[in-house]
Amino acid sequence: MPNLNQLKVGDALPERNHHPTNVSLFLYNAAIWNPHRIHYDERYTTDVENHPGIIIDGPLQGDWLTQAVINWLGDDGQLVEFEYSNRRASILGETLTSGGSVTSISGTTVALDIFIRNEAGEVVTPGNAIVRITA
Repeated sequence: MPNLNQLKVGDALPERNHHPTNVSLFLYNAAIWNPHRIHYDERYTTDVENHPGIIIDGPLQGDWLTQAVINWLGDDGQLVEFEYSNRRASILGETLTSGGSVTSISGTTVALDIFIRNEAGEVVTPGNAIVRITA
């Protein structure tokens, strides 16, 4: 939980590396009822859809961003607004990193820039969040 009295614009959220596997992608897609084979069938993905490999789900990356914010915020805060945009495909086998930073503070309301970046350092999924710190 961030201490509101010590929080500053530019403070970073802890970064976390994500290493999805074939099994975790298959299970995630089963849970969200997504039958698209580009998320679990490598031969189909490369031979039919012409992608370089299995595609990591965009909604999964959104879930990772939500986790980054909630883990940083802790139990004494609320996620008020959240948005993200998948800008480029991420391929199974890549390590993706989630994180973010504080962009503004107004009373108990804090704005965050959040991101997923690939191994090359490119932001593949940028986003924003507004949180309210209640303690």
